[in-house]
Amino acid sequence: MSDDPALTDARPTDLDDESDLDAFVDESDLALVEFYTDGCTICQSMEPVLSNVARSTEAAIGLINPRDDPPLIDRFRVQSVPLLVLFVDGEPVDRRAEGFVGADDLVSWIEETAD
Repeated sequence: MSDDPALTDARPTDLDDESDLDAFVDESDLALVEFYTDGCTICQSMEPVLSNVARSTEAAIGLINPRDDPPLIDRFRVQSVPLLVLFVDGEPVDRRAEGFVGADDLVSWIEETAD
């Protein structure tokens, strides 16, 4: 876990739509975005995990519900949630859609993929 105060206060950012998502990933060298839906219990259980990841890495963490934005569903081939997409320099480089993922596993995946 980092002792950097900027990382200690880091929290996931709620994104409203495709333009918010694009601006968010363009502003960050490294970003992890969770696609979720309301009522998804696994998605809800990921919230504290993503907060821990935000405090443990330099990745910006975003949350977006693509339900009301069909182009996002098509663009990112969202077939199940939670879907985690890792962006490097604004481009999606990897994705995970296997349900609940622990913080240590996510941090390792981010660090390995970003290198």
